[in-house]
Amino acid sequence: MTTQHDPFHPAVPAGAYDNLLAHALPRARAQKTWEPEDGPLPALFVSHGAPPTLDDPQWLDDLFTWSQSMPKPRAIVVVSAHWENAPLAISGAAAGTPLYYDFGGFHPRYYTLQYATPDATHLARRIAATLSDTTTVHHYADRGLDHGAFIPLMAMYPAADVPVVQLSMPSLDPEALLKLGQRLRQLRNEGILIIGSGFMTHSFAIMRNPALVGHTKAFDEWAADALSHGDIDALTDYRDKGPGVEVAHPTADHFVPLLLTLGAGSKLGAPATTAIDRLWFGNSIRSLQVA
Repeated sequence: MTTQHDPFHPAVPAGAYDNLLAHALPRARAQKTWEPEDGPLPALFVSHGAPPTLDDPQWLDDLFTWSQSMPKPRAIVVVSAHWENAPLAISGAAAGTPLYYDFGGFHPRYYTLQYATPDATHLARRIAATLSDTTTVHHYADRGLDHGAFIPLMAMYPAADVPVVQLSMPSLDPEALLKLGQRLRQLRNEGILIIGSGFMTHSFAIMRNPALVGHTKAFDEWAADALSHGDIDALTDYRDKGPGVEVAHPTADHFVPLLLTLGAGSKLGAPATTAIDRLWFGNSIRSLQVA
């Protein structure tokens, strides 16, 4: 039976998102903006989901509540599972750059949703300056935010009043993402929020066969333990050490943004704090922050 709360068969596509806007926008607009005395913002790892996130009221509320626990950032840089490009590249920074709807097979409404963020030219220049000492940074002026960036941000900052740019993954090598996070770390002292956007487990197989849930649970529990102890070596070597990895992460793209987040922490090995801990159709949407 179709229900309002079934994210795959919503009675109103993105209806849960409409409901979030109705009650969250006043709080979002009134949120205190970061000031230097607040200290560095944390670095975040967000399990982002695709359009069905916008039809899951709990997921939306969890993301919004999480964002409200911090000062509103002056700007946001996102590294998403859905953009691998070397050399490093920055997305369009002009105000209202059209979104990149990098998904297929969904209701037409999802391709008309907007997230028109302010001009982020200064942020793009700041990121390029931070990285340009050893890296050529390309600027794809026409590439908007992909769903790994705009879907979670629509819930976290629904007023769309924070400048955002997306930075590509230079490769799927965990060490490369860890080093990139370390190079971006200093931006946190300026009120810039660094987000690695992926999924704690990313298995389509379990959605077809729920009996495989033991694999994703085992991987999630292992990762949570490693994160609580700041075991960077284990997480970097997740392909060999993570139980159930062949089911939980048949490809690397949704896990390695976590290493970016860990690299952007104040120091390597700092324990991560879980902000969201839930299974969604057999996959873990664990999301966390590192001080």
